Amino acid sequence: MIAQGRELFQDAERVVVLTGAGISTDSGIPDFRGPQGLWTKNPEAEKQATLSYYVSDPEIRKRAWQWRLQTASDTFEPNAGHRALVALEGHGNLELLITQNVDGLHLIAGTSRERLVEIHGTTRDVVCLGCDDRAPMESALERVRAGEEDPACRICGGILKSATISFGQGLVAADLERSDAAARNADVVLAVGTTLGVYPIANVVPIAKAQGATVVIVNGGPTEMDDLADLRLEGSISEILPTLMP
Repeated sequence: MIAQGRELFQDAERVVVLTGAGISTDSGIPDFRGPQGLWTKNPEAEKQATLSYYVSDPEIRKRAWQWRLQTASDTFEPNAGHRALVALEGHGNLELLITQNVDGLHLIAGTSRERLVEIHGTTRDVVCLGCDDRAPMESALERVRAGEEDPACRICGGILKSATISFGQGLVAADLERSDAAARNADVVLAVGTTLGVYPIANVVPIAKAQGATVVIVNGGPTEMDDLADLRLEGSISEILPTLMP
C-alpha cells in the first residue's frame, strides 16, 4: 500500500491536503477530546474557546490570558509529518493544504502561506473583536506580564482574543470558498490526522471524491469517511507520511 500511495503522489497533478490534530500529536501537542486532551483535562478551556462566554465574562478572559501566558513558553516543533507535506509542495503538485490546527506548525515547517489555509485561525496572533486589528500574540502577552489582566485593544478599546475561530464564531468565507474550489479541482485528496467529523471543512473529501479524485486517509484510528477511501493507512502519522511522499 505504501508503494501504491507513493505512486499516487508522484503522478498527481493537484493534491489537496486536510490535516487535523493527529498530525501534531507527535510534536507533543495534545488533541482536544482524547483521554489526555486539553478539554478533557481542563473543562473550562472549552468555555474559554466559546465566544459568548469569552465576550460576556471578564473573569473567563483573565483566566484565558493567564493560561496563554503559562503555555507561551511551550516550544513545539514540526515533526516528520509536517516536513513530509513541505516535501510534497517542493515536488510541485500541492494545490492547497487546509489545516484544522491552530498551532502554526505547518508554517514553521516551511509550507508557504500561498498554499496554506488555517481554517480555524492561529494562536500565534491576537485580534481585536471590535476593529479587527491584528498583531503577534507576544505583543499582548507582554502586556499581561506587565500586569494587565485583560488587555484591551489600544486602537479602539475592544476585546482582544487569540486569532482562532471560537465556538459561535463564523469561519472566514474566503477560506471556505478557496478550499471548496481546490477540492473540486483535485485529482488526489489526502486527509491526515483527522476523524473527518468537523464540518463544514470535512466536506472537502466527499466533494473531491464526487469530482473523481482519489481519496487517501492517513490516521491513527478510524474516521467517519473510511468508506470513501481508495487508500487508507492507520498508524503513526510521522512515520507513515514521509514514506508516501515523492
